[in-house]
Amino acid sequence: MRVLFLGTPEFAVPSLEKLIQWKAVQVVGVVTQPDRPAGRGNNIFSPPTKMVAGRYDIPVLQPEKLSKAPDVVQAMRDLNPDILVTVAFGQILKKEVLTMAQHGVMNVHGSLLPKYRGAAPINWAIINGETVTGVTTMYSDKGVDTGKMLLKREMEIYPDMNAEMLAEAMSFVGADLLVETLDKLMSGSLEAVPQNDDEATFAPRLTKEMGQIDWNKSAKDIHNLARGLYPWPGTYSFYEGQQLKIENTILVAADHVDSSAQAPGTIIRETGKTAIGAHATQKGALMVACGPEGKERIILNSVKPANKGRMDALAWANGLRLQSGARFTNPTPVPCKD
Repeated sequence: MRVLFLGTPEFAVPSLEKLIQWKAVQVVGVVTQPDRPAGRGNNIFSPPTKMVAGRYDIPVLQPEKLSKAPDVVQAMRDLNPDILVTVAFGQILKKEVLTMAQHGVMNVHGSLLPKYRGAAPINWAIINGETVTGVTTMYSDKGVDTGKMLLKREMEIYPDMNAEMLAEAMSFVGADLLVETLDKLMSGSLEAVPQNDDEATFAPRLTKEMGQIDWNKSAKDIHNLARGLYPWPGTYSFYEGQQLKIENTILVAADHVDSSAQAPGTIIRETGKTAIGAHATQKGALMVACGPEGKERIILNSVKPANKGRMDALAWANGLRLQSGARFTNPTPVPCKD
């Protein structure tokens, strides 16, 4: 079977490599996003899937927008694929692509459809406090993740697993599930099941604005937000007008700390042992009061000050000689000039 692969980030790499190494199929080409600048130096980086394709001398196409690149669509057609496979490609496919191959377009989606249709299913599952997620293979249609479902595999979301960790684990599960799905397709035993739209939930694109922490929220909600938005766009708050990125948090065992009411956002330096789970303690911690009454606590484990690298939260506090009672606040808005 001739497979044309459409995918861009690291999440797509295990699926691509699995297909390349599988003798039952031939990867005839890879379609991915263009090379882009990244990092402080704005150096140009190639997508991970392009790097993989290069190692195997597989043709690569990099349209800015496939919907506006008829020459690329024709080049895809010229590769004569039997099926198109998409894994985190990042572009919506039009009819001319959806109908290009005999077996249509098969997608690997990072949720248990019809839950979490959309661009960021892994992130939203964590933000919403889900403990179980999974991968679904499906046929793509003109809707956003609305096509018929093929196979599913459940996965557990562990309490301190962030979106980066979950995506890595899911990428390998997805690769195995993709091969299993294609194998069933070739054997004639694959069954497609329509989605129940009444059960659908959505996972829209992430924005930087989502990352600002509201300390009135519960410790659990803040912890889930920090996990779900790592590494991008990340969560943040403001101390003395300066943005501080909150890279990693730890939930505190509520029955082991002083839970007296504090103004939400108040910083508490704990010098003794703090319970951070059923059987774990940590000596010394930088905690923040949160929740509507400020009675809940969350530990800041690592942070990233403006124009600095990631550091231990206590090291950041020590550098500022920060004491208990200091508080995270939102910056004062600058009045508009008439």
